[in-house]
Amino acid sequence: MATRSARAASAPVPETLPDRIAMLDMVDRRLRWLSAWTIHSANHLRPSADGLKIGGHQASCASISTIMTALYFHALGPNDKVAVKPHAGPVLHAIHYLLGSQSRQQLEAFRGFGGAQSYPSRTKDVIPVDFSTGSVGLGVAITAFASLVQDYLVAHQAMDRKDVGRMVALMGDAELDEGNIYECLIEAYKHDIRNCWWIVDYNRQSLDHTTADRMFRRFDDIFRTCGWRVVTLKYGKLQQAAFEEPGGAALREWIDTIPNVDFAALTYQGGAGWRARLTTDIGAKPGVADLLARRDDANLARLMTNLGGHCLETLTEAFDEARDDVPTLFIAYTIKGYGLPFAGHKDNHAGLMNAPQIEALRAEMDIPPGQEWEPWAGVGDNVLPALRTLADETPIMRQRRATSPALLDVPAIVPPEGEEQSTQTAFGKILLDLARGGSPLADRIVTTSPDVTVSTNLGAWVNQRGLFRRQQLADVFKIARIPSPQKWEGGSAGQHIELGIAENNLFLMLAATGLAGAIFGERLIPIGTVYDPFIARGLDALNYACYQDARFILVATPSGLTLGREGGAHQSINPPLIAMGQPGLRHYEPAFVDELSVLMEEAFRLIQAEDGEAVYFRLTTRVVAQIARQDDAWKSGAIQGGYWLKPPGEQAEAALVVMGALATEALAAWEQMIDDLPGLGLLVVTSPDLLHREWSERLAGTGSDQSPSHIEALLATLPPGAGLVTVLDGSPAALSWLGGVDGRRVSPLGVDRFGQTGELSDLYRRYRLDPDAIVHATATLFAS
Repeated sequence: MATRSARAASAPVPETLPDRIAMLDMVDRRLRWLSAWTIHSANHLRPSADGLKIGGHQASCASISTIMTALYFHALGPNDKVAVKPHAGPVLHAIHYLLGSQSRQQLEAFRGFGGAQSYPSRTKDVIPVDFSTGSVGLGVAITAFASLVQDYLVAHQAMDRKDVGRMVALMGDAELDEGNIYECLIEAYKHDIRNCWWIVDYNRQSLDHTTADRMFRRFDDIFRTCGWRVVTLKYGKLQQAAFEEPGGAALREWIDTIPNVDFAALTYQGGAGWRARLTTDIGAKPGVADLLARRDDANLARLMTNLGGHCLETLTEAFDEARDDVPTLFIAYTIKGYGLPFAGHKDNHAGLMNAPQIEALRAEMDIPPGQEWEPWAGVGDNVLPALRTLADETPIMRQRRATSPALLDVPAIVPPEGEEQSTQTAFGKILLDLARGGSPLADRIVTTSPDVTVSTNLGAWVNQRGLFRRQQLADVFKIARIPSPQKWEGGSAGQHIELGIAENNLFLMLAATGLAGAIFGERLIPIGTVYDPFIARGLDALNYACYQDARFILVATPSGLTLGREGGAHQSINPPLIAMGQPGLRHYEPAFVDELSVLMEEAFRLIQAEDGEAVYFRLTTRVVAQIARQDDAWKSGAIQGGYWLKPPGEQAEAALVVMGALATEALAAWEQMIDDLPGLGLLVVTSPDLLHREWSERLAGTGSDQSPSHIEALLATLPPGAGLVTVLDGSPAALSWLGGVDGRRVSPLGVDRFGQTGELSDLYRRYRLDPDAIVHATATLFAS
């Protein structure tokens, strides 16, 4: 790895603009080469044992290298954070290779095990990555929410205003097809975000085709309507100068009207193609013939491809003129594959240069054979010291900041009183108690919800802690003395961020707040609420948040057909399975209020732990009779995923296994059968996700502890041959796997069809979740 100490003596960076632009141009050429060579090496030089395509995106890297040069080596400040477009990952690695924070070994292992990742990853790459990208559009949108989080931290005196940075997203223009971009844009407008740049690599080519010409002006309209400044960088300085020549106005008009697909094809054809088409279309107009004649084919091609996104002077001027805090969209016209042999070709998205083509590029870049991996090969000894100084003095030159925000003590959470309660109501009471208690933990809690704050029992918390707004928001109903249980006032001290009905935005908000410690060095405790069936609407963003190791608590309620009257569209079926398959997210589904209290304490600890994760609570609106505990022995089991509410006897022939709201039915069935089945056990599962994870890790030998897993230990107390009846308000597959732990017969009950409206007694009977169904399922164990 190159280091500062290993570098040659530095030299001053030229202060005159032309000389500085010339140096930045050298950097741009190095980034274009290194990104292309990294991909070429992985695909053509490194042995491939499995024979599968490795891939990479040389054309996508080439289209954005100039933009990233201007950004990283000129415009970015030390506190700015960047989400790099996924396919430009090799350019980001090349930048850090020049800065000395990336190794040749990592580049040579690009897309290999332990090497530089295909797309920028903040958890798997060794270079500083502020935001992971990969699922297109999400890396863009999270920067807007990160800007809002930064404002929140400043408003709460957790961050000094002088440390404020700009949140920057680099995107391909095809990402503007993603709906989450516009959901985010609307929410960002509502919250008046600041210090946000979105830079579009407008190469007008996507994976399969050339993008529609008519959309360009619409992007201007959409963003300006939402309060953004739009800066269009269409022409480079060469083109701007040519427009001043005789015939230049006609040339500009032609460039403005030619279809995107034609421009791309002519770029691929080169100077002769440009000359023939221009002569045919506008050659007869005054001055055009002479304008063309003054340039040979190479210079004509250079002129026609000198778009704003490939002109360092145009880019640096634009970035310098947008130093205020107004959110800004830069639309930088570029050419996909710029400077490469397949520039402009419609099939270049996944295209790879062959050996003769990469050799020709090496020669063009003046790189001596054998020096392909040298960071500054081909730049000349006379400018090398100044280039190294430029890299060393780049404001963004830093390793990932070592951020270890202090752990917050978790106060004891006392279960709310009441013989009959729902877990959703208890959740609201717990937060209310925290709000009133005034602990450091409570002061760092930030709640958010997509317009279901009241119906998910966050209302009392908001009454106490208020809405977060940059400007004061009065409670008009309160002022007018109109009675309402919701007394919502907004201001900079508020701790609830209210969102519109867009689950993607909810999960991106949770991702941004859940990364506050890692990105800004200040810990927040995010809690987001949503209707359980609508988790699926934002799964891409939820997965994105977990992939980045964002830490948050997701409370989804109400759950299952226990919701009753709302009908099948609102009755969740598969969220337990979603949680079981989602890395970085622990699922808890408490049956009783005291379980919820214990598990919320654990969740507050877990999302702060270095080796922790996010937590998902699946709660219910159903009122359940609480049970009296003899001791606290059950608590550790509940945290680990399950415990015996009714331990099995030595001669037990079966056990009931229940999760969540159906504990009432399971207890009723247990009462009916205990006289006929002495020793019948009743196992309460609080987390099938955790039980399955630990068990499968032990079987695979990947866990740190190879002693029996918690579920194995629980089932070991049940006599061999005893069967299991599993029951939950959700997919039966979430629990039916328990039979595979030690080879037991299982009779699984649950819901795998869309529900309907009705009273719970009717629904439970119809979907075989009532006590009679449990008794019948137990009988089938003995009939087989």
